[in-house]
Amino acid sequence: MEQNHLKKQINSIRTSLFAQGYLDKVQFTQLEELQDDANPNFVQEVVTLFYSDSKRLIGNVESALHNHPLDFGKLDDYMHQFKGSSSSIGAIKVKDECTKFQECCKARNGEGCIRAFDQVKQEHAILKGKLETYFQILRQQQA
Repeated sequence: MEQNHLKKQINSIRTSLFAQGYLDKVQFTQLEELQDDANPNFVQEVVTLFYSDSKRLIGNVESALHNHPLDFGKLDDYMHQFKGSSSSIGAIKVKDECTKFQECCKARNGEGCIRAFDQVKQEHAILKGKLETYFQILRQQQA
């Protein structure tokens, strides 16, 4: 009975991540298809690498935003990396906010970059919380 309840919870969270636009269903499903008995935690490992990489990139952007004058080229490069990393796991909202940040870089709009970066961090944190819950319940089911 407990396993059935956990399976329903997992499916519900997963479905809501797609429905609410946090994850791209096609991209995330492709990641899941790469998971097998030899590597049963593949998706979680990829997501963990994403968060490790994004933590570094957030630090780089924060440092670069404190430099004056702003180096829009460097900021755009960091956000390009962040956007690519977000795309690799299907993090739609994070990727979209990265695009807005890049548009501000192209317009050389420092204030816009700061506002867009706040949104990037907010969407990043929301997704992280949702995925942590998802993987926690997934681990309970596997135990």
